Amino acid sequence: MTKKNYLFPFIMITSLFFMWGFVHNLDPILIPHLKRSFSLTTLQASLVDSAVFIAYFVMALPAGIIMRKYGYKAGIIIGLVLFAVGSFLFIPAANTQLYEFFLGALFIIACGLTILETAANPYASLLGPPETSTFRLNFAQSFNGLAATLAPIIGGQIILVEGISDEQLSTMSASAQQLALASEASSVKTPYLILGLIILVITVIFALIKLPEIVEEESAVERELSGNPFVRAFKHTHLNWAIVAQFFYVGAQVCVFSLFILYAEKVAGMDGQTAKWYAGFGVGLAFMIGRFVGTFLMKFYKPSNLLAIYSIICVLLCLVAMTVSGMLAVYTVIGIAFFMSIMFPTIFSLGIKDLGSDTKFGSSLIIMSIVGGAVLPPIMGYIADQSDIQVGYIVPLVCFAVVFLFGLRGHRISKKV
Repeated sequence: MTKKNYLFPFIMITSLFFMWGFVHNLDPILIPHLKRSFSLTTLQASLVDSAVFIAYFVMALPAGIIMRKYGYKAGIIIGLVLFAVGSFLFIPAANTQLYEFFLGALFIIACGLTILETAANPYASLLGPPETSTFRLNFAQSFNGLAATLAPIIGGQIILVEGISDEQLSTMSASAQQLALASEASSVKTPYLILGLIILVITVIFALIKLPEIVEEESAVERELSGNPFVRAFKHTHLNWAIVAQFFYVGAQVCVFSLFILYAEKVAGMDGQTAKWYAGFGVGLAFMIGRFVGTFLMKFYKPSNLLAIYSIICVLLCLVAMTVSGMLAVYTVIGIAFFMSIMFPTIFSLGIKDLGSDTKFGSSLIIMSIVGGAVLPPIMGYIADQSDIQVGYIVPLVCFAVVFLFGLRGHRISKKV
């Protein structure tokens, strides 16, 4: 297909990166908001991330089957429908005032996102020459970074409303406190209603347009050795490394993003209203700029080398975040966001490189490893409850060390016989 044929499909695929980036980056706003509304511990509030990212573990393999049987376009439409349904469920969740209902709605949204990411990541990687696949995927993921900047600010303005102060709450009866906090919790209705309507419009557009179907050719050797495609996919050593690296990277990213407001409040003495601006114009903007800068640098440096350098810098910055206080600590975490920005798309593209007909299942397995975002943040939350949120930064530190090993050696392509 010509470059002209690829342009509009690539634009539409890139819009998906923005949309799921936006909803993911509402979670750092939801966590302190629901923590206050339901009087949760840090560990309990971090279950917001667990509800989202455990869906990646549950739905990744079904997503791969959908893609293999019906194609990328069908997978995208199914993912968008689930995304919209989960968004609309925030309205009854707010009406019933059940924390479990919120977690259920987030889980359904994430099931849709799992299918979308399983389709869109390899689609963006394959829509063009193989030698520029990593560059192309990083460019598309840069709009995920743009969403990381806008979501905390827009979501913070709508969701983190100025409610009743803690001093006023302390003078109320238990029933009056519950009513006041319930009123604050209902502020999530509007943003998720609007989000659901936008997703429905995008779904209709995808249903109407013609997308090129990418077909990965199966070699004669692969046909001869074919059996269980998942078992066959695991024979690619670099894919196994990518699965592990992505598990730890996503865990690190969610720890840094979702607990940033709580970190800023504790270490720098910020209030939530101020912290949301640093979450957007600090962490989110640094993440977006890092994506564009990293994409540019990949024209001159091997993606694996850049990944290794960036990850070791993140290890060092985590050490600083664990030891300093005040605004220096906040700026350190912003620095981590800049240098971790290229990691997801780079790990993904290096992991599915030269997989051939195993690409769809390899993509599913890497997306499945996003469950790290469900497993590792509660560990950091538990450490924060038991000790201090700064001590909790040992969790992302270890994660970035694993990513460094992937960039150094694990990305090298080899296949077990």
